Amino acid sequence: MNLVDMRAIVRRDLHDEDANNYRWTNDELDRHISHAVKDYSEAIPYEQKAIKATTAGAREIDVSSLSDRIMIEAVEYPTGNFPKRYQRFSLWSDTITLLGEEIPNGANACIYYGQMHILNVSTSTIAAWHEDLITTGACGYAAVEWAVYAINRVNTGGGGTAGELLSWGKEKLDFFHLELRRLGRKNRVRVRSLYRPFPRTVSKSTDYGPA
Repeated sequence: MNLVDMRAIVRRDLHDEDANNYRWTNDELDRHISHAVKDYSEAIPYEQKAIKATTAGAREIDVSSLSDRIMIEAVEYPTGNFPKRYQRFSLWSDTITLLGEEIPNGANACIYYGQMHILNVSTSTIAAWHEDLITTGACGYAAVEWAVYAINRVNTGGGGTAGELLSWGKEKLDFFHLELRRLGRKNRVRVRSLYRPFPRTVSKSTDYGPA
């Protein structure tokens, strides 16, 4: 589903299909769809990986070229091993610093990261089973925006129209954000001790000596 298709579904859900008397312009609906896609991307990023060259003797890797980056999930170094060798790392701005004992020798590292999803007139990276969720969020944002604008203005639907639309929009957004929390990456069960800095595990059977 591309942006045009999604906009049409949003209009249908908003009962705004009279082309001669649209309540929302295409640009307005596109803005609300974009807002929903950004929220979705934060919770469920577009999963990507990139090969980045390291510098011999240096622990830092520049990731400024990873556009629309939301988060770094893992750093594999060196590459090509099985099982994969993931490094502990820290991230500050656009620089990854490897914290393990192994110092890069100039070989490639593989960066696993999350990126903003793409939704335009020709391309979509949103999973088909989540498209209805995006439309729900976009409808919620559109309804709340219009209701806030319409408060204390004369409208043909009567004095309660704005309040009813505001309530409906908030219900849509509540459901949207609840689903994002349920589906989001922060709720996924993953073993992260291979990826991020972590304190040494205390063994009950082995004495590693002074830290």
